Amino acid sequence: MKSSRSISLGIVIIVLFFGILAISTGSILVRLATTEAEVRSLGFSLVMSAARLTFAALLLLPSWGKIQWRSLQPGAVLFACLAGMTLTFHFATWITSLSYTSIAASTTLVTTTPIWVALISWIWLKQKPTKLTSLGIIIALGGGILIAIADSSPGVANPNPTLGNILALIGAITASFYLMLGREAQQRGFQLGGYITVAYSLAAILLLPLPTLFNTSYIGYPNIVYFYLFLMAVLPQLVGHTSLNWGMNHVSPTIVALMTLCEPVGSSILGYFFFQEIPSFLVIIGAIVILIGVAIAVLGSQAKTQL
Repeated sequence: MKSSRSISLGIVIIVLFFGILAISTGSILVRLATTEAEVRSLGFSLVMSAARLTFAALLLLPSWGKIQWRSLQPGAVLFACLAGMTLTFHFATWITSLSYTSIAASTTLVTTTPIWVALISWIWLKQKPTKLTSLGIIIALGGGILIAIADSSPGVANPNPTLGNILALIGAITASFYLMLGREAQQRGFQLGGYITVAYSLAAILLLPLPTLFNTSYIGYPNIVYFYLFLMAVLPQLVGHTSLNWGMNHVSPTIVALMTLCEPVGSSILGYFFFQEIPSFLVIIGAIVILIGVAIAVLGSQAKTQL
């Protein structure tokens, strides 16, 4: 506790800011890799997902020797493995969504995770959401409908926005299960580093064979593609998510959760500079509505914990 209090709020916010910036590069790197590979398919999306987690798992190899296996409670390994499985579905669906819908729509919909966490907590942990949380969920879902309408309108240059938006939502839901299962694994004795090592490694193992089912190879792409894949592991995965996990130990989870809502903004800004992709007015309005709804839901959940 002393170490957490010795760090000023300003420093924590700066670290979280750069963490969110790192996470925001995820969708950009996916689009860059897809463009350079000149492939837009489910198989290549799985290649990117598997490569991202495999590189991250390889970089975490030294952590295996630091896991205190004897201190783990029954079920800890099981929950960590289940978390890795849901992480597999999260990356497979979200990364694929970027091939069918806009960066703004995909990243905004995938950051509805706090809403789904609240619903899962209600069912799993019997923690009924407050009225404020329920209001936030309704508002955010309304924003999602606006984005779906905007991206499905004539003249929007996205191959299949409806499919992309659905995949992004599935990515948010699976990420929520990943967080809940990870929470349980850590409560049963896993240290953060050890838990992430197990979850990432299992997710990588599960993803590695999937591209071959769709006749997609890991080789034959331009060298720059593999550089982008490595950056996915380093920036959004290790730097970004590690920053968020670090922040959870120094400030209120509400601050960390609210900071993550800046990801769609960061991705959209980067999308403009890299691809000149300008979100439509309705997408911008929908994104704002979603962010407001998620913020209300998170605040409502936090208010309950303080009662």
